[in-house]
Amino acid sequence: MKTRAITGFIFVLVMLASLLTGAYIFVVFYGLLSLVCLTEFFNLVKGSGINPDKRLGLLLGFILLCSFVTRLFVDYDSKWLLLNILLFLAIFIRELYKKSKLPFSNIAYTFFGLLYTVIPFVCFISVAFISGAYNFHMALGFFLMLWANDTGAYLFGVKFGKHRLFERHSPKKSWEGFFGGIFTAVLTGYLLAVFYTDYAYYHWMAMALIISCLGTLGDLTESMFKRSIDIKDSGKILPGHGGVLDRFDGLLLSAPAIFVYLYLITN
Repeated sequence: MKTRAITGFIFVLVMLASLLTGAYIFVVFYGLLSLVCLTEFFNLVKGSGINPDKRLGLLLGFILLCSFVTRLFVDYDSKWLLLNILLFLAIFIRELYKKSKLPFSNIAYTFFGLLYTVIPFVCFISVAFISGAYNFHMALGFFLMLWANDTGAYLFGVKFGKHRLFERHSPKKSWEGFFGGIFTAVLTGYLLAVFYTDYAYYHWMAMALIISCLGTLGDLTESMFKRSIDIKDSGKILPGHGGVLDRFDGLLLSAPAIFVYLYLITN
């Protein structure tokens, strides 16, 4: 517990520092985290007998990140982003030259790794630039609401939890904890509206609801994935916490939804 607490405290400080030290540090830090998550995903899949193209996948993930992130700083026609589609053809071509018993499983997991890890981080990074210039308010608010949901779900679950939410994938989660997480997240969203007036209070509360529901589903999805390959943690990079993928499972489903929500209400 001591190791877990120290690791968690230091990692949270680093995350907050990356938000507050400017756009470039923010983009680089969370871009690197997405590639670490992708690496952990490929390592997990490889341990189950599938052989995704790790090197090519990481290269494409890096190019994908750079192509989208560059547009946040340099104004160019978004039609050039379509070139990323051509890059993905390399996954098929590369597999032709490998002597694999399950070529299309390898292709599928290479594609899915990029979709599951890199795209959500691209969406999260884009959220901080949704108004054009970099603004840490939404990125910080996102994490505060996500952490509030996790904390509320844990506390309410421990105190009142009786009815299992999804026992097949996560035996400890309860409906009481789920609604407790929603309550604390929405309350946090309302309080954020007091300090950050970028959006009306009802938008902050709506985003809190989205983050709470999809953050929980993201956690369950990663649990389902790890149970399907009989793995407890996605990695060992964070002592006491497992891997980076374990720490950001709630972001993977909620960040794309928040990006879409903000895009729709601001355009």
